[in-house]
Amino acid sequence: MKMKTWTTSAGLQWLEAILQERFGHAFSLQQQTDGALLLILPGSDRSITLTTDLATYTRADSALPCTKWDVAAEGWHTALRPKLPAPGAEKLPTPLITPTTQGLHIGYDILGLTYWMLSRQEEVGRIDLDAHRRFPAASSHAFKHSYLERPIVDEWLNILGQVIERVWPGIVLKKHRFSMKVSHDVDEPSRYGFRNTFGLIRAMGGDVLKRRAFKDAFFAPWIRMSTKEKLHPRDPYNNFDWLMDTSERHSLISAFYFIASHSETSNGTNYDISHPALRNLLRHIHKRGHEIGLHPGYHSFLDPIRINNEAQILRQVCAEEGISQNQWGGRMHYLQWRQPVTLRAWNDAGMTYDSTLTYADHSGFRCGTCFEYPAFDPVVQKSIPLRIRPLIVMEGSVIGEQYMNLGVSASAVTKILELKEACRRVTGCFTLLWHNSSLSTKVEKDMYQTVLGHA
Repeated sequence: MKMKTWTTSAGLQWLEAILQERFGHAFSLQQQTDGALLLILPGSDRSITLTTDLATYTRADSALPCTKWDVAAEGWHTALRPKLPAPGAEKLPTPLITPTTQGLHIGYDILGLTYWMLSRQEEVGRIDLDAHRRFPAASSHAFKHSYLERPIVDEWLNILGQVIERVWPGIVLKKHRFSMKVSHDVDEPSRYGFRNTFGLIRAMGGDVLKRRAFKDAFFAPWIRMSTKEKLHPRDPYNNFDWLMDTSERHSLISAFYFIASHSETSNGTNYDISHPALRNLLRHIHKRGHEIGLHPGYHSFLDPIRINNEAQILRQVCAEEGISQNQWGGRMHYLQWRQPVTLRAWNDAGMTYDSTLTYADHSGFRCGTCFEYPAFDPVVQKSIPLRIRPLIVMEGSVIGEQYMNLGVSASAVTKILELKEACRRVTGCFTLLWHNSSLSTKVEKDMYQTVLGHA
């Protein structure tokens, strides 16, 4: 029986594309008869050889070994802490990087790790799922070995970049600048406007008993009755202008992801993207230069037809309102994702990018990177046009009682800023999801502004 491998021609071409995006040069990867990979710069007789571990990085489980490499002890440097985790390796050679007649040899499978993390090979066929049928952080290799909060792929590619500069002195590698992207899943555009009678009563009860927002409860029936052509300005979930104002002060573009299916939820909310008030909101967002995207409904993650239909509905409504965009992206509801079914569905729906991939139960680097990258289907070994924009922090993961449970607190701000700083250290992109419905209080708004404004 032929051993499964990630070093197929498609897999190597995909990794070459990632290296070109990262370093700005068209390196070539060639598999050697001894199994090693040769990294070549066309026109040069110099090269880098990399150890490969084909058996380890084709595994769809989280029981891989993991050791650490003392980077500084061997004269190299890393963007974060000096002890660099090496997922998949039980033991590393000392020294890890050694000279060859044509350049240098790296005794750890950096590209195998890159493949395993970015393709989400770890998640294929998993059945250890949570109540929402999601693969949880708690089951992941990164969580079990305490590197989920490190952009491990970016750190190792940084090492590879240093090796490249040693082998080809004078080469100018692509420079990246730290950036930030903010997005907002519009689960509920209005707290009251689209609820049925039961839902309205339930929301008012929550206002009084949990939120202690007595004025909101008093005005709730009036807000519901007045949500005809526009969202009511007193609605506590109508934070769209505030979010856009905040983004503009920081030279950011907010992306608002809308549910396009017309189905009632368990809390009595029933919003229709074609409602006049939401059409008005879509036009307003577009006029201000911000982005509109897709947020497919609950449990659509295993239903490619439904995802495609919802994408068509959203694009149709936008077209009717004169809204045209160069790209269409979004995120799955509840961060539900099944690799590679959901991946293929997004691509088949004609979407430009997806920004689902973080864990609900713990923020961090699910894909091991904070750089956007081209998607790859590890089952059929095929690169696809969709772009993956890893999500680093969802506010609910950090704040929520059922997840990290830090609340709206200084500890929560510290945790989010630590992850933001990790992205900065590797000159990547800090992607933040903050729901419009999680900004009902001044404390929540202050917390959001602190996270955005921290240099």
